[in-house]
Amino acid sequence: YNDHDPLELPVMAVSLTPVAFARVQKFVEQTPGALGLRFGVTRTGCSGWGHITDLARDEREGDTVFEQDGVRIYVDATSLELVDGTEIDFGKHGLSETFTFRNPNATAECGCGESFTTEADKA
Repeated sequence: YNDHDPLELPVMAVSLTPVAFARVQKFVEQTPGALGLRFGVTRTGCSGWGHITDLARDEREGDTVFEQDGVRIYVDATSLELVDGTEIDFGKHGLSETFTFRNPNATAECGCGESFTTEADKA
């Protein structure tokens, strides 16, 4: 029995820094058929989960769509609880440019920074 009013539950959010916003907006504008950014997680690496980004070309069943100043971020149902509250950034790291993630759900990262674990993974 759920005694909470669904309207009182906290809103999950995924956001883009201004630099990441500009980059995603540019990718979407330059790619025919792109709807926005697809963001989620996949099992990978030595810690368990890795963030994934791609251009969203369709809206899939179960997607939650966040919109920030006209740019849409599509998150699948499986990834949603693992990326809730994540801020996506974009910057130069050495010779490459890449998205980086400030994910409040990540309790530990592997040494190479490619994967992360959550409290649920420790159970």
